[in-house]
Amino acid sequence: MIQSFNKINKISGTLSLSGDKSISHRALLISSLANGKSSILNPSGSDDIKSTIQCLESLGIKIESSIDRVIVHGRGYKGYKAPSQSLNAGNSGTTARLLAGILSAQNFESVISGESSLSSRPMGRIIEPLTLMGSNINSTNGKLPLHIYPAANLKSINYELPIASAQVKSAILFAGLHTDNDTSVIEVRPTRNHTETLLNLNVIKEGGKIISFVSRKNYPEAKEYFIPGDISSAMFFIVLTLLTAKSELLIKNVVLNPTRTESLNLLKRMGGDIQVDVKDESNKDVFGDLLVRSSGLSNVKIDPEIIPLIIDEIPILAVAGIFAKGVFKIRDASELRVKETDRIKSLISNFTLLGLEVEEFTDGFKIFGEVKKTAKPFNSYCDHRIAMTFAILSSLLEDGGKVEGFESVSKSNPEFLQQLKSVSS
Repeated sequence: MIQSFNKINKISGTLSLSGDKSISHRALLISSLANGKSSILNPSGSDDIKSTIQCLESLGIKIESSIDRVIVHGRGYKGYKAPSQSLNAGNSGTTARLLAGILSAQNFESVISGESSLSSRPMGRIIEPLTLMGSNINSTNGKLPLHIYPAANLKSINYELPIASAQVKSAILFAGLHTDNDTSVIEVRPTRNHTETLLNLNVIKEGGKIISFVSRKNYPEAKEYFIPGDISSAMFFIVLTLLTAKSELLIKNVVLNPTRTESLNLLKRMGGDIQVDVKDESNKDVFGDLLVRSSGLSNVKIDPEIIPLIIDEIPILAVAGIFAKGVFKIRDASELRVKETDRIKSLISNFTLLGLEVEEFTDGFKIFGEVKKTAKPFNSYCDHRIAMTFAILSSLLEDGGKVEGFESVSKSNPEFLQQLKSVSS
């Protein structure tokens, strides 16, 4: 599908987004483990969340869905039923990796598979720690499908993450719920902490490291969850508003967890006029409103320490960077190579269509030069964040632009086009 975009002259109004995808995954999985009925308000309607729901249903979890709510009938400790076929995680790395942690503790054999994009992504990063815990997992070349066999009771471990990954951390923590003693996950660099927050885990800082502890005593109980709006989806509209003259946009009730707001902080350092109004808290995750106004931006040095906290937002931040004064440069971001596509190559390929000068590094890139008024159609490379990034960039070009493979946006935000239309003129 090729989607065309005209230049947008002004952004205004109010935008409300469906629930954060990262929190929605975890709320569904945690609710499935609890014994009884949990209610999830404002869940993400993305394809990734649908993959998690379908996998849980295949494991015997009854789920009732409506427009703004999902009811999950959890089956309690080791209460999943053996699936009759392979569990298809679609293109959702979160589904596959987090579910592997839970299935490692079940008393039956299971297989996690996925579509082509997910099947090329590395799974060895979860196989190693789960195997150390006693899990029996087989795979070919450390990729999907994962064959998980019943194992003796899982054992606790103390594991320092070799890479900054919230998915790897969460897989270990979910497995650790099924151990009698504390399992600890040690982070040198912080990552998203929604799993720890939703499970109300004990987390300490020691010698510059973050250590999260989990055991069976943290096993979840049925409850109600409200999922704040997805701040990663909001970032596309934030950057568009900042770069569009005489524009102002109010984005309501987005998650403001400190592990998710470094992109906002970076844009503010670049000169972005972004006002943050904290409204409330849901399951220890704060949320609130963002008021964004047109701003002149200047590029700044990006600290390697924040890279794991902005990794999903780097594509749209690069768009802010090419319209800002100075040179946009990102390093220490090799994780971009193993997303839905190699995002470093995808970004560089599309930016060169605009006549920009681009330097590629193994762990990042540098962009500078003048943007053309028009370009050949951009390629999404079947990556939702690349598709939305170049939709926004197209909307900033004098002659507009086109994005090939735009249907991939449904992975995280199937309502993107309607949202864009509702706030633009």
